[in-house]
Amino acid sequence: MPNTDVAELTDLDPHFVRDPYPAYAALRARGPVHLVRTPEGDELYLVVGYEAARAAYTDPRLSRDWRRYQHLLEGELPIFAATPGHEHMLQRDPPDHNRLRRLVAREFTPRRIAALAPYVREVTDGLLDAMADGAVGGERGADLIDALAFPLPMTVICELLGVPDLDRRLFRGWSNEVVAPTSQVKELAAYEAMIPYLVSLVQDKHKVPGPDLLSALITTVDENGDRLDEDELLSMAFLLLVAGHETTVNLIGNGMRALFAHPEQLAALRADLDGLLDGAVEEMLRYDGPVEGSTPRLAIEPLDLGGGTVIPAGSEVVIVMADADRDPARFPEPDRFDIRRDARGHIAFGHGIHYCLGAPLARLEGRTAVRRLLERFPRLEQEPDETPGWLPGLLMRGTRRLPVRW
Repeated sequence: MPNTDVAELTDLDPHFVRDPYPAYAALRARGPVHLVRTPEGDELYLVVGYEAARAAYTDPRLSRDWRRYQHLLEGELPIFAATPGHEHMLQRDPPDHNRLRRLVAREFTPRRIAALAPYVREVTDGLLDAMADGAVGGERGADLIDALAFPLPMTVICELLGVPDLDRRLFRGWSNEVVAPTSQVKELAAYEAMIPYLVSLVQDKHKVPGPDLLSALITTVDENGDRLDEDELLSMAFLLLVAGHETTVNLIGNGMRALFAHPEQLAALRADLDGLLDGAVEEMLRYDGPVEGSTPRLAIEPLDLGGGTVIPAGSEVVIVMADADRDPARFPEPDRFDIRRDARGHIAFGHGIHYCLGAPLARLEGRTAVRRLLERFPRLEQEPDETPGWLPGLLMRGTRRLPVRW
């Protein structure tokens, strides 16, 4: 008989929020699918392990289109599906997903990303200058999240989209509540504040278009004359602004934290940035990636992904990328941080049709930030911090603070 007991994640490990990997490993040892209760009190099914995660990402019985299958739910739609701004490709299944992704990919091209490289370096150097200048009285220190990890990707995505006047501090608060909500009330308030703000941004681009990505998305038309409608444009602005910076914030923060915790790896990287940097960023993504679990899927029919646990139709399912990338069946000695490891094949950016379109931009920003940071501050080290503020929820993996000194 399948085990339908609910596993309390904090019972598996009381330090789950800070370090979820032991709890996930304990679940993986029992099988690939588990009904769990999160620290926030939500019940859902987790998929753990590398092969099970990859299979789940490509299983058409796990849908991202919650609105289409609302009839399967006992209650109301979750906030992330019920609010405006979600007519984008991440909330759609084929063929709708294919259509939206095709239209966006026409403009969000590798060439457009590669052209941003000088700008990313310029912004990074400016932020590091400000970080150094901001040190007061002999106390050479800063919060790396506030000084670099947040403002770099936010500045770059605003440049890419053509919204330089975005109130970034205000948007950061909204975005944090969307990806790592501290309560349902605050999550809903963030959506209700953000959507009108984005509507005005799209309207401004209609009036005064430019060479930026958002203007291009407004005007792009495919071979069949298809284009994004107004709801889809609003939704793509939402997706690109939120996803376009949140992942990189935690890539930089988690990656630097891993280097600080492994001084021999940090020393090796400093000694050979040209030879080791690309591999180091991939290992950062594998070892403690910026996204812990997938955006929630909805089971549209009963399914068994292995192990005998049948997921009922209407259930919420999260695929745990963090555990997949620590699976010893795929990565030997997975809990060892090794920047010389061949970490290719990790699924830190997802897998299948919803693989992150912005992965090349995140990698570019991550490589640039780590290189320039280590070159500029050769004695950089982490400050002890008892309350780094781990992000709640199973989506994002990171902290709100990372104090450093040099």
